Amino acid sequence: MHKRYLFALFWFITMILISGCGQDSVNPNKTDVSDRKESVEEKSIPAEKEGAQSNVENKATPTDLSELKVHYIDVGQGDSTLLQFSEDGEDFAIIIDAGNWKGDEVVNYLKSQHVSQIDIAIGTHPDADHIGQMDQVINTFNVGEVWLSGNMNPSQTFQRLLTAIDSKQVDYHEPRMGEEFEIGPLKMDVLYPKTISEHDNEESISLKVTYGEVVFVFTGDATTDDELKMLQSGIDVKADILKLGHHGSSTSTHPTFLHEVNPAVAIYSAGKGNSYGHPHEEVVNLIKNSNIQLYGTDVHGTILVTTDGKDYKVLTKKDGTITPSSSGNTPKDTAKMEEMQPIVGQCIDVNTAKIEQLQEIIHIGPARANELINLRPFRSVDDLGRISGIGTARIAEIKSQGLACVGG
Repeated sequence: MHKRYLFALFWFITMILISGCGQDSVNPNKTDVSDRKESVEEKSIPAEKEGAQSNVENKATPTDLSELKVHYIDVGQGDSTLLQFSEDGEDFAIIIDAGNWKGDEVVNYLKSQHVSQIDIAIGTHPDADHIGQMDQVINTFNVGEVWLSGNMNPSQTFQRLLTAIDSKQVDYHEPRMGEEFEIGPLKMDVLYPKTISEHDNEESISLKVTYGEVVFVFTGDATTDDELKMLQSGIDVKADILKLGHHGSSTSTHPTFLHEVNPAVAIYSAGKGNSYGHPHEEVVNLIKNSNIQLYGTDVHGTILVTTDGKDYKVLTKKDGTITPSSSGNTPKDTAKMEEMQPIVGQCIDVNTAKIEQLQEIIHIGPARANELINLRPFRSVDDLGRISGIGTARIAEIKSQGLACVGG
């Protein structure tokens, strides 16, 4: 890969303006799955704002590629990334995750960038801080396809997403390791998962995105174990820019994985002063000791990477130095809670509830509900740890939800 060039720009006035995004064909495994072709508005891209400073000379832009813009959107303690590019007068937009369920920043940001259509909306996994506003996106914009891992979740946020997909009749796909897609001039390789087993974070959709000679990697909340499985697949994961897994948590970014990706830039998304201690000290130190440029939305606000397919620039909304909040000994991000609505005035007795009721308990999907029934009786909520995949952190989350109980 060519040497890349980095510099920061402070956006004191407005964000870069981009016109509406249209639709074109999307090719999984280089085979058409859509022949959408719709009229789009002409795009106007203003010159770079005053105050931008480069530490190197600009390189010539290839004539066959337009500019790709990758927006790492500041959505607080959540995750959302927008990719925008064009080819032959056709505009493309892809969104990876859509922030926390409590907000509406994603739709507002897309509108501010004059997005009108989205080719692919990807939810890396069902956590409410990743797919939280995806239903709003689908209900607001013309979305060509939705990609989900296939893991289910009983949360209202996930159910709203499924309802939106169904009501808008959006094409649906569950990407798997080894698949290759071409969306106009952009290529996407699926790094993970190979299969699913209701381990939401661990089986996050992970992608390698290639634009010309510039490469990006996104891993959702995949863990260090899953990062190593990506390496075992034999897929080349080398990239210029790595989106750090799990908001900079120590549950992600294995040193071996980082070495193989070998990025020049690492970016994480986290909320300022978040209760999970993201980014964790171990990860920050690992990145800095590896001489990798580190950016975070909690410090720098929305982060924009632009590339012509040969060189790239990193622009930030704010200036700042990243200081780790804590070590990875703080509670894991799996304790993220959303608006699960318990049965008013009562709990769900795990020893007597029907399979449908059991699935209202967080982390209890169809398979685990069946296993739970087969393992009855349980002496306490802590005893649910006998269920496959339910460890200490998930027991804590189940307790926090306040829905599961053991009858007398």
